[in-house]
Amino acid sequence: MLKQLKENYFFAVIRGKDENDALEIARHAILGGIKNIEITFSTPNAAQVIAELVQEFSDDLSVIVGAGTVMTTDLAQTAIDAGAKFLVSPHFSEAIQDLAAQHDVFYFPGCATATEIVSAQTAGCQIIKLFPGGVLGPNFIKDIHGPIPEVNLMPSGGVSVANVADWKKAGACAVGIGSALASKVAELGYESVTEIARSFVEAVEE
Repeated sequence: MLKQLKENYFFAVIRGKDENDALEIARHAILGGIKNIEITFSTPNAAQVIAELVQEFSDDLSVIVGAGTVMTTDLAQTAIDAGAKFLVSPHFSEAIQDLAAQHDVFYFPGCATATEIVSAQTAGCQIIKLFPGGVLGPNFIKDIHGPIPEVNLMPSGGVSVANVADWKKAGACAVGIGSALASKVAELGYESVTEIARSFVEAVEE
């Protein structure tokens, strides 16, 4: 599954206004080619959204559903019970990593320093989320890969269609895309999510 997550490359970081909003954003992101779906716990009824998506796409092995903004072990357990295959948080928690490992679920913690990255890597985290990505920038990956070339780094925050190719060239194993995906929903509807998702995919392919 780790290989599939990295091949999918893009994580749709979804903060829905309500349950239906989150479901529609997720479905339209998948239509646009983004197959890693991260439902954040800032979304109302996030666990229910996760459970519905897991069931809806159970026959599509390329779609992997997980949870974001996992701040505590209680939220981690709730996400796991709902069927989440990965957990993402803005910080590193050894307790969450231990719980994830017990349930054979991936934990991708947010880190912003070499010390945090090594601590998370030592604890067993397979992908480290660089957060906030917009502050750190693509060169941060190159700098970290100097002394720690084997670490898998995924920026989240600050990733755009204009710079996603720079992140990949710098060595990002994946990228998280948040508010940009749903930025035109109010104006153009959920079909805009599909178009924006495709533009990200095409930017990397080119």
